[in-house]
Amino acid sequence: MRRIYESGALHRDDEHFTPNKRDRSYRPQALRSLNSTRLSRSLLPNRFGYRAISISVSTPREEFASDTAIPFQVTMKNTLPVPVTVPTNSPVLWTWDVDGTTNASRVPLHDPPEESGAFVFDRGERKQFTKGWQQLFRVSESEWEPAEPGEYTIGAEVNVDNADKKGLRGTTTVRIVPETATDADGR
Repeated sequence: MRRIYESGALHRDDEHFTPNKRDRSYRPQALRSLNSTRLSRSLLPNRFGYRAISISVSTPREEFASDTAIPFQVTMKNTLPVPVTVPTNSPVLWTWDVDGTTNASRVPLHDPPEESGAFVFDRGERKQFTKGWQQLFRVSESEWEPAEPGEYTIGAEVNVDNADKKGLRGTTTVRIVPETATDADGR
């Protein structure tokens, strides 16, 4: 290796290429970038952005025993090959509910700030959130009421006005049955 450096073979007379020597006047094209999120925000109308996002809510099964936690997964996907930004009513980007009761609480849990937010999806991006409902409804700061056996709708929506009409809401239905009607596995 020493012979190569001592021979001067790494230095050419024509000055086109010398290792570790950079021409500062030339900037590689790969360093240029286009902020595609900002571009789609300015070029893509909100109504197309709303239609581009699909929302689904799923549970591992449809029937659950009483006093058993009900896990559910919310999946949001941008179906467009470009980034999409959905303006939201507050920094709280999305919410979940049980039969229209946000976060299964009949009392307000928090008061989000009046400022708006933005839910950003890269092109073709899928976002998944896992939550669980303990089959309880909050009725006061420190009191919870158990859900009666029956059918309940678990939903999720992006925090925009008229989310259902804009296609930014997904739901699933689960059934709570008394423990005696299920086997030992909770099915």
